[in-house]
Amino acid sequence: MNDNQQSLAKKHNRDAWNRMVVGKKRFTKPAKDEDLHQPLDTVDAIGWLGGDIAGKQVLCLAAGGGRQSAIYAATGAQVTVVDISPAMLELDREVAAERGLDIRVVETSMDDLAMFPNEAFDIVIHPVSTCYLPSITKVFSEVARVTQPQGLYISQHKQPTSLQTDMTRSANGYELIEPYYRTGPLPAVNGTRLREDGTMEFLHRWEDIIGGICRSGFVIEDLVEPFHADPKAPRSSFGDRCCYTAPYVRIKARRTSMKITDAPANKIVIPQ
Repeated sequence: MNDNQQSLAKKHNRDAWNRMVVGKKRFTKPAKDEDLHQPLDTVDAIGWLGGDIAGKQVLCLAAGGGRQSAIYAATGAQVTVVDISPAMLELDREVAAERGLDIRVVETSMDDLAMFPNEAFDIVIHPVSTCYLPSITKVFSEVARVTQPQGLYISQHKQPTSLQTDMTRSANGYELIEPYYRTGPLPAVNGTRLREDGTMEFLHRWEDIIGGICRSGFVIEDLVEPFHADPKAPRSSFGDRCCYTAPYVRIKARRTSMKITDAPANKIVIPQ
C-alpha cells in the first residue's frame, strides 16, 4: 500500500458518504428522542464505560451523522466528532443546534489527528470504519497518541471472515469467495446491509486489527461479537447469513505506557 492508494480510498469514500447523506441512507440518520432519554443505555448497555462519563473528553472517531456525537454529548461528556465527510458532519452540527448540545466538529481522516495534542481524550469511540482504508496502522498509532494513559478505546470492525463470505446462501451454506491474504479493495456489493453502497472497502486480517491495537500501546480488556443471527430469517438475508458468520467485532482496549514498535516478522507472500 502506498500513499496514493490511501488518498484515493479517502476521496472515494468521502464522496460516497456525501452521496449517502443526500440519499438519506442508513447510518445518516441523527439521534432520536428515545436514543437520548437514557443515553448510556443506548450506547453502552454492556457497561464498558463504567456508568458515568459526565465531563470526560470523548472523541467520536469517523462517527459523523448526528447520532454518536449527540448521544455521548447527552451523557454530559465533552464531545469531539471527527469524520472525513462534510455532509455527515453537517448532520452533527444540525442536531447539536436543534438540541442545544455542545459538540466540536472536525473534518479529517481517522488516520490524521494532527490537530489534537497528545493525551487529549479520556475515551475514543470508533464505530465501524477501518474497512474504508487500505492501511490502518496509522489509525491505531494516532488513537494511541491522543488517548490519555489508562484511557479507553472502544472500536467496532467488520470481521474479515464476513468480508470473505458470499452474500448468497448456496446448498452448502455461505461460502468463502475472497482470499484472506489479499491486497486492493474488495469487489463492490450493492443492496445489502453488510456493505455500504458505493464505498471502497478493504479486508483487514486479525493481525492488522487486534495486533495493530496492541502494538500501538493498548491492552485488550474485552471483546464481543454483536449478535444478529436469526434462524427464522429468509434465506440469503442479513439475519440468515449472520447464523453462519458474525459480521462485526467490538473491542474494549485500555491505553498503557507500553508500545511495541515492530510488527511480527511474518514471511507472508500476498498474491497481487
